Amino acid sequence: MKFTQIKQIAIVIFLLTSSVSISQTILKNKVVDFLNMLPIENASIYVQNTTTGTITNADGKFVLSVPKEYEKDTIVISSIGFKSYKTTIDQFDNEFEIFLEEDVASLDEVVIVAENRPKTGNDIVLRALEKLKDNSPETPYLQKGFLRHKERNKKQFKWLVESAITLYDDSSYVTGGKDNLKINVDQVRKSYDLRDVDSLFSHSTYLKYNANVDLKPKNLRRDTIAKSSLIKSIKWNDTRVNGLENLFKGKLNLVRNSKDPKALLGKDVLKTHQFKLDTVLVDNERKIYKIKINKSEDFVGLNTKGIYNEGYIAQGWIYIYWDNFAIKKIEYQLKAGSKAQRSRSKTLFATQINHKLVISYMEYQDKMYPNYIYYETPKLVNVGYKPSGKINKEEEALFNKEERYYYTVQEILFTEIVQDQEKVAEALQQDWDPDIFSIKPYNKEFWENYNTLLESEEDEKLIKDLTKRSSLFKQ
Repeated sequence: MKFTQIKQIAIVIFLLTSSVSISQTILKNKVVDFLNMLPIENASIYVQNTTTGTITNADGKFVLSVPKEYEKDTIVISSIGFKSYKTTIDQFDNEFEIFLEEDVASLDEVVIVAENRPKTGNDIVLRALEKLKDNSPETPYLQKGFLRHKERNKKQFKWLVESAITLYDDSSYVTGGKDNLKINVDQVRKSYDLRDVDSLFSHSTYLKYNANVDLKPKNLRRDTIAKSSLIKSIKWNDTRVNGLENLFKGKLNLVRNSKDPKALLGKDVLKTHQFKLDTVLVDNERKIYKIKINKSEDFVGLNTKGIYNEGYIAQGWIYIYWDNFAIKKIEYQLKAGSKAQRSRSKTLFATQINHKLVISYMEYQDKMYPNYIYYETPKLVNVGYKPSGKINKEEEALFNKEERYYYTVQEILFTEIVQDQEKVAEALQQDWDPDIFSIKPYNKEFWENYNTLLESEEDEKLIKDLTKRSSLFKQ
């Protein structure tokens, strides 16, 4: 066995040891709004005083695997704006749906406070950013989680990858995350690929940027391109656009990287964002500000190499705890604002919303750690394709809006925090591989007890359909 293979096995063994447990209790149910009987999406389900947990899907459903050692502990089900539900794990009922009641604090309370408490949305957000040094972890740590990466058009899934990942953060908040974060893909559960059209676009783009050859996708024939060249092109394009390092080390990791130069929530945040206090809600018996994100005097830009990612307007919501000004959740999207970006977005994507981001945080030992990340963005596939004259069925599919426009979704659920500095240091001695697109052998035993995100009913049907059709490189 080669030395590199031995090293790869070593890191896998280390990263998996704390995730696998023989004896588990399975909790599964549906969380519903008591008032309107609608499912509650992204409700938090976790074992109190631990980081073991999950969230509900679009149907309000969840499944959580809990170690038997926690069976006498309390399970908490909470969602911002609702009263929490609590019971011991051994008393949890999987049969009857869980109803949460609305819980809203009075906005009038905002003015009946000491003079030094901020009262406007802008001031509250600025205070929260100042408090990041107090509310962020102080020592290096590892987080283990689950990633679901999917691409689809309006009709069907084109690609699906599900992985177990480990994140390392040295907690150097003051210096940003670009050089202080590492990501490793530990295991892969699913990897189905059906991106025939996408492969041609990726190949033409790769040739343009790496070989100075400018060929349009419509002028390429797939049966004349070597399989190895297609794989290389797709991987290059995936990594520059959708890699985990881009998400964690880039500007869209809003809170973690707010000290980076030109950060979106950096020192010039009010030039590109305005924040308006909407109301005060309740989250797990704590008051929490709900603040609306609006446009400001300047457009927002992401400075993406090789891609025009400028000219946006920021929109969304930010939720900040009343007592310690810790940021609990951000719902953030970038809408085309400038004339150039509006034209580009309409032509290439058929949408004006280019980036949708949700980041929620869990409080553990008085510090805030990332808990759940949702990132959605349209993807370049067939740039500027305009048929002329008679076209065949394959070309019709390229021009069909239902087939043509792709978007990518990445969801990450973190389920465990490792603070033991010996284990953290040991992990850093191994090779780290952030490539979510590499095929790895399936480890059934590992996945039996690993907490994952439950698919929605719609996604489950699309995934089943994808598995039947999946075949990327037909010769």
